[in-house]
Amino acid sequence: MEIDMDIKELEAFVYVVENSSFSRAAELLHLTQPTISSHISALERKLDTKLIVRTTKETYPSDAGKLLYRYAKQILQLREDAAVALHNYSREMRGTIALAVSSLPSRYFLPGLLQRFRERYPDILFSIQMEDSPRVAELIAGREVELGFCGTQSAQNKCAFRQIAGESMVLITPDSEPYRAFAPDAFPADQILRQPMIVREKTSGTYRYGRELLRRLGVDVSLLHTAVEVRSTSSLVQMVADGMGIGVVTRCEAEHEAAQGRILMFSFPTVAVQRGIYIVRHKNSILSPIAQTFYDYSCQYYASVT
Repeated sequence: MEIDMDIKELEAFVYVVENSSFSRAAELLHLTQPTISSHISALERKLDTKLIVRTTKETYPSDAGKLLYRYAKQILQLREDAAVALHNYSREMRGTIALAVSSLPSRYFLPGLLQRFRERYPDILFSIQMEDSPRVAELIAGREVELGFCGTQSAQNKCAFRQIAGESMVLITPDSEPYRAFAPDAFPADQILRQPMIVREKTSGTYRYGRELLRRLGVDVSLLHTAVEVRSTSSLVQMVADGMGIGVVTRCEAEHEAAQGRILMFSFPTVAVQRGIYIVRHKNSILSPIAQTFYDYSCQYYASVT
């Protein structure tokens, strides 16, 4: 049995019972007496029973009214408790935010962000789940985590992706002959098909954007000679440094090893491919106060450092 009892009707009923007066209830609730009477009448009509007995001398609840009063009082108290709890929760700024993060943002973008954020909000903790970009979107869509960071957008229509940073794709080779002969100029596109390729798995954003760069260079990617497929970019870079082949990664993933003289890094300004870094949330979910604060901070933080 479903009965639609409005919270304002219950509130009016409780005030009438507690004050034994329609006029006093109206005064305390800043309403007119006819409005209070209308609320009580609506409740009695919905419940099909008399709730308030009103005589020339007194106003008091019927037996049914006494029963409803106990429950109505609990409902109003729960409403008050919920409001207080949420108010304190938002002001205290403490708790744990569950994140799903793919490899690129986890290594090169998230550490600095989390450090700065926790300097301001030291009582907010993070639970981080490492996944590839499509899985990050799946977890957000399933509401298993509140926020995610990934390096590529997916077709997941329950997710809202917002780009907060970007990195260009570069070709990396061993720091050895004959590759040094091409440095510091752009690596010849016609040489790429002659080299063994070290690649990420096909669900990786690095794989997708790397293929896009090669296509823009005029390379038929179906003719590439893939020597090794790996699940981490650090492994890819290490294998290139060890002389096993060449690869395509983001600039930030290559800079350290290039500075150490272990690999060569080639950029292609005329056909630049920019890989986005995205923060992800569910389209239809309201974030918790601490997650909303972190979301807003993340967007502002990257805007200030890029």
